[in-house]
Amino acid sequence: MVIPDNNTIYYLPGHGGQLATGLGQGLMDRGFDVTGRETRGDFRALPFDEQVQTIVDDLQSHFWHEQAHVVCNSFGSYLFLHAQAKMPSFIGRVLLLSPIVGEFTSEQTRTSFSPPRPDRLKTLAESGQFNAPVNCEIHVGEEDWQSIPANVQAFGCLTGIPVTVVTNAGHDLGKAYVGPLLDRWLAN
Repeated sequence: MVIPDNNTIYYLPGHGGQLATGLGQGLMDRGFDVTGRETRGDFRALPFDEQVQTIVDDLQSHFWHEQAHVVCNSFGSYLFLHAQAKMPSFIGRVLLLSPIVGEFTSEQTRTSFSPPRPDRLKTLAESGQFNAPVNCEIHVGEEDWQSIPANVQAFGCLTGIPVTVVTNAGHDLGKAYVGPLLDRWLAN
């Protein structure tokens, strides 16, 4: 892991994702150092609870300050949210893109996915026991069959995390939307 400074972003990509491609590359192109956990290889081979604890340790040891930036995409958001559930409210800034918040099924694609502990986030949020990050925002596509906008909006309402539903977008929000979003978010 890179020794972080205020120019370092902690990034958790989607399932099987790398730090230096896609969104990670977009962050580097904007002059930031990117560290975090690739959701493949040795990290992916860990049991889910160990993955979550690793993220808790990373954040509490190296990113526990108000200037910290955390960016998560898809399943990386799911991992972050489970880590957040084990910590006090994270004090840095958090951007969640197309977050997985539980299981999903798509009749259209005949695909379903049930992540580990699929009901935990909803249960904690409904009982008022989820410590939401201090400064967090969520963006999800209106046609996203993996993040399911209604589920993400319900989670946002329960936790106080603002959710933006992106019109005409699916799970991949697209560079035309994410690029300006990153520019705005990173400037604050």
